[in-house]
Amino acid sequence: MAVKANGETFETEIAESGKLVIADFYSDSCVPCKRMSPLLAEAEEQRENVKLVKLNINFDADTAVKYGVSAVPTLIFFKDGKEVSRLTGAVKRAELEAAIEANE
Repeated sequence: MAVKANGETFETEIAESGKLVIADFYSDSCVPCKRMSPLLAEAEEQRENVKLVKLNINFDADTAVKYGVSAVPTLIFFKDGKEVSRLTGAVKRAELEAAIEANE
């Protein structure tokens, strides 16, 4: 199940996982973000080694700026607390799956 993080908990959520972490930087008013949400949830449910962390940029803009997020949705893939890849904008299921497989 996705973890909703904030500026105070984000670093801990991505660092202490031991899994591939997909950080979903989103906004509640973003239609493409809403389209991505079920794809991300499904990807997390299907894989034991994937953790989904969601961060609403409207409430934690400082964290978004820190990670260079200038558009939503932005997905940042972390391994051991370090960024390994990112996707910006809504993507199709196949592109999301390929990104996960490439970073597992």
